[in-house]
Amino acid sequence: MISKSLKFVFIFAVVLWCTSFSVLASNQIDGIRVWPAPENTRIVFDLSETPEYTYFSLTKPNRLVIDFKDSVNKVDLARLAKNDKRILKIRSSKPKSKGGTRIVMELASAYQLTVFPLLPAGQYGDRLVVDLIDKNPTAKTEVKSIKAITANNNAKRDIVVAIVAGHGGEDPGSIGPRGTYEKQVTLSIAKRLAKLINQKKGLQAKLVRTGDYYLNHNRKTRLARQYRADLLISIHADAFTSPKPWGASVLVQDPRRANSEFAKWIANRQKESELLGGAGETIKKTKDKNLALTLADMKKEHTMASSYEFAEHAVSQLKKVTKMHKKKPEAMSLAVLKSSDIPSVLIETGFISNPKEERNLNSGKHQQKLANAIYLAVHNYFIDSPPAGTLYASIGYKKHKVSRGESLSLLAKRYNVSVGQIKSANNLRSSTVRIGQTLKIPRAE
Repeated sequence: MISKSLKFVFIFAVVLWCTSFSVLASNQIDGIRVWPAPENTRIVFDLSETPEYTYFSLTKPNRLVIDFKDSVNKVDLARLAKNDKRILKIRSSKPKSKGGTRIVMELASAYQLTVFPLLPAGQYGDRLVVDLIDKNPTAKTEVKSIKAITANNNAKRDIVVAIVAGHGGEDPGSIGPRGTYEKQVTLSIAKRLAKLINQKKGLQAKLVRTGDYYLNHNRKTRLARQYRADLLISIHADAFTSPKPWGASVLVQDPRRANSEFAKWIANRQKESELLGGAGETIKKTKDKNLALTLADMKKEHTMASSYEFAEHAVSQLKKVTKMHKKKPEAMSLAVLKSSDIPSVLIETGFISNPKEERNLNSGKHQQKLANAIYLAVHNYFIDSPPAGTLYASIGYKKHKVSRGESLSLLAKRYNVSVGQIKSANNLRSSTVRIGQTLKIPRAE
C-alpha cells in the first residue's frame, strides 16, 4: 500500500504537472479574421490573453512568420485566405519554442508590414493586428478618377462628393439590440447616396469605402483629397447606453479641434501646400509668415463656414423623412472631419441602439429616404454655393439680400442679367423690392 505521504506527493506532482502544462500554453488563438481592402489586407488574431510574440519576413517565396509564445491555436487555417489576393495560404509550422505556436502566411508579393497588439475593447478581447500594405498605395482606379476630373480644363467640371461609410472590417461600429452592425447600415446608405449623386449631371460621388474593410481616419481624408472632393460626408448610426434616444443628427467639426489641426497644418506649410487650395503655392513660397498665416486662416474659416452651411441644408432635408435628435448642426471633435481644406460633415442617421430605429435602419425603404434627403441637401447646397468652374456654377441661382439703395435695375447690371430674369426667378409682379428681402439671381451665361 502507498502511504498517505507518498499519495499526497503523487497528487501534488500531478497537479503541478497539469498546472505547468496550462501555464506553458496559457494563451489561445480563438479566432483569425482576414479583411481584404483595395490597398491593404488586415489580419486580426483574437486571443484569450495579451500576446507575447515575435515575427520576421522571408523571401523567395515571400512569407510572414509569427511566433506566439506559450500558446495554442484553436482555429482551422485551411480556408482563411480564400478571398484575399495578397495571402496565398495561412498554415502552421514547427514553433520556435516548446509550448508556442508558429503561424506562416505565404504571400503573393512583398508588402509594407505593420504588426501591433490591441487591448480588449467593446465586444473584443486581446488581439494582434497585422496589416499587409501595398507598396504603391494609390490604386489605379483613384488615379483614373483624378484624370477624369481634370482631363478637359475647358469643360465645366463635376462637383465631387466624397462619401465615407463609417467603420468597416473588424470595426463593426455600434451594434443594435437585434445584432445589426453599424458598418453594414452605413455602407448601404452610402451606396444608395452615391447612386443618386452619380445620376445627376454635374455631380460625381466617390465612395471612400466600397466594401467591408477598415480605413483609418487619415486615409479617409487623404483619399477624399486625391479625389479632389468639394465636400466630404461621413455616414454613421448613433448609439447610447439606454434604448430610449432616437433621431438623426448632423455634426460639424468643433472650432477648437479645427484650430488645433490648423496649427499643425500651417507649421508644416512647405509640405502641405497642396491642402491649401489656390493659394497653396503662395503660402508655400512666401517668406512672409503673416501672409501665409492670413491666407491659410481664410481657407480654414471658409471651410468651416461651408461645412456649417451644408449641415443646415442636411438638417432641413432629413427632418422631412425622420425625427431629428438634434434640430441644429452640432459641433464635436471628430477625426474624420479634420480637413481644413474640404467642407466636411458627419451624419448620424439614427440610433441603432433604439429597437424601433434599428428596424428602420435595416429597412431598404427607410435607407433610400435617408439617401434621398442627403442627396437633396447636396444638390440644394451646390445650387446656392457652386464652386467656380463647375457645371453647377452655370445653372441655378445666386442669393442676394437687398440692402438700402438697391433696386432691380442696379442688381441686374451688377449681376449681368436682365430685370425680367430676376422678376421671373422670384415671381415678382412689380419692380419694387424691400430692404432685407432675399432674391434669387439667375446666373449669367
